[in-house]
Amino acid sequence: MNEERARRLQEKYNKAGDVKTSQKKEINLGPGANRGRAMTQAGKPKNMMKTIGRLSGYLGSERKLIILAAFCSVIFTVSSLAASYMLRPIINRYIYYEAADKNLSGRLGGLFAALAVLASVYLISVFSQWLLSRIMLTVSQRSLRRMRRELFDKLQGLPLRYFDNNSTGDIMSRFTNDIDTVGEMLNTTLIQIISGTLTIIGTIILMLYTNVILGAVTIIMTPVLTYVSKFIVKKGRGAYKEQQKNLGRLNGFAQEIITGQKVVKVFGHEEIAIDEFEYLNEELCKSQIKAQFRSGIMGPVTHQLCNMTYAITACVGALLVVKCGFDIGGLTVSVNYTRQFNRPINEISMQMNTVFAALAGAERVFEVMDLETETEETETVKVDKLTGNIVVDHVNFGYTKDVTVLHDISLFAKPGQKIAFVGSTGAGKTTVTNLF
Repeated sequence: MNEERARRLQEKYNKAGDVKTSQKKEINLGPGANRGRAMTQAGKPKNMMKTIGRLSGYLGSERKLIILAAFCSVIFTVSSLAASYMLRPIINRYIYYEAADKNLSGRLGGLFAALAVLASVYLISVFSQWLLSRIMLTVSQRSLRRMRRELFDKLQGLPLRYFDNNSTGDIMSRFTNDIDTVGEMLNTTLIQIISGTLTIIGTIILMLYTNVILGAVTIIMTPVLTYVSKFIVKKGRGAYKEQQKNLGRLNGFAQEIITGQKVVKVFGHEEIAIDEFEYLNEELCKSQIKAQFRSGIMGPVTHQLCNMTYAITACVGALLVVKCGFDIGGLTVSVNYTRQFNRPINEISMQMNTVFAALAGAERVFEVMDLETETEETETVKVDKLTGNIVVDHVNFGYTKDVTVLHDISLFAKPGQKIAFVGSTGAGKTTVTNLF
């Protein structure tokens, strides 16, 4: 691809939202191909709270299951935290004891009984987590089914200008890529956010109850972890926006080229098509590398910060054991709570990119649903026989007021006469036949 061609492609796709630019195509690939490339860019939602509210409306139809899921989430959190705290009396009573105590058989019996209770609590935790995942999968898939149905019904009533100004590939990406990202958020991310939030609150309470000093150490380190996570998420958000935009462009272009492949070969535009595909493919590749890298570093960075907090808590706790008589079981529980406290923060931070991508995808879907449908004429006129000539006299037409597609079109047809439309690529033959 030469530099001039690359520059023209870059200018063209940098103005992908401009209908005027998208109509300046070098080749018409057949019916519907000259629809332009007005791709809606996916990224951070323009109105996040409104989008969340509309998504909540879809979830609201499954209120009973949502309430049951919330109950399971509470049971899962409480049982997980309780199981962690049960280690304190087990360690202090049955494991860490003075060497002079020779009643080993009695301690082993009590230890096995305590471990049996601990295993029961863990079973409750596992079962509640499984039931929570099962319920949320049902809720999310039912909501997505309703969303896809409403989107498809909406498309049936949209005017012709929408399909002329948007590529089929981009429209299809709303059914696939965008709704899939919403499904991913509802299936897994929403569960992690809810359970993670409850875990953070419960862990703070139990940490302070176990030892105020160790709890304060963990809480003080939390703003650092939150700031770093927020910084990485902010950087990754723009990269995901660019990735979704380039993915929609590539999907739309590939669909048009495949649909009009015969026309491409007839007019000898293979090289142009290859150059354009290479440009779009390269742009998608670069944006995906950037997005995946910025998303991928979230885990290692936050994990090391969590390890640093864990180490600080362990060191301070060891000093408390030596100097202040703090029990070993309490120290074990405190360092476990430190890791348990940081884990949901880490997971929630890593899931924020998914949340923003899902909300952006939902907004793209809602943009279509908010479009005005084509109204049918309420008054019909019955005509038994048509006579006379058909005249189109100096007609100008555009799907939008500021962009004229047809310029000064005049037609004259006698009764029964057949007319063929002949013209260069992009002259408006398809538009004329669609309208008249």
